[in-house]
Amino acid sequence: MQNILENKKVLVVDDEPDILETLEELLYMCSVDTASTFEAAIDFLKTNTYDVAVLDIMGVKGYDLLEATNRMGIPSLMLTAHALTPDNLKLSIEKGADAYVPKDKLADISIFLEDVLTAREKGKKSNIKWFSLLEPMFDKLFGEGWKKTDKDFWNEFDEKHKS
Repeated sequence: MQNILENKKVLVVDDEPDILETLEELLYMCSVDTASTFEAAIDFLKTNTYDVAVLDIMGVKGYDLLEATNRMGIPSLMLTAHALTPDNLKLSIEKGADAYVPKDKLADISIFLEDVLTAREKGKKSNIKWFSLLEPMFDKLFGEGWKKTDKDFWNEFDEKHKS
């Protein structure tokens, strides 16, 4: 079976050179363009077509880039270390991110991107797999009751993503 990531065109945007380098190595089966600034990312988006984007939140105007990729129909995964909060998770989902992944899980990036692309192939905005894999980590980081502060949002999210 062919890997869904094989030969995909991926835009990776992060202001940390080591993260860009690591993602290039981890996504060896893809064609990867890297940008370390918002402006460089916009230039890539203007001149290339991408199957998926990996966007840092801090340092590169990640939410502004997310708006741009949404307008272009490019599935996008938000990757973050410093913006790892329940509010940023919710905001990423509300702004149209297909997934929200802590940099601690960088080694598993291909799993999350496969999930995003598989969902899009099925005509869905996103799959729940990425969230299922990360929810225990979010519970640990944010505290057991973190979803209670915005119960309606998370109930709707859970309903929307049931199989």
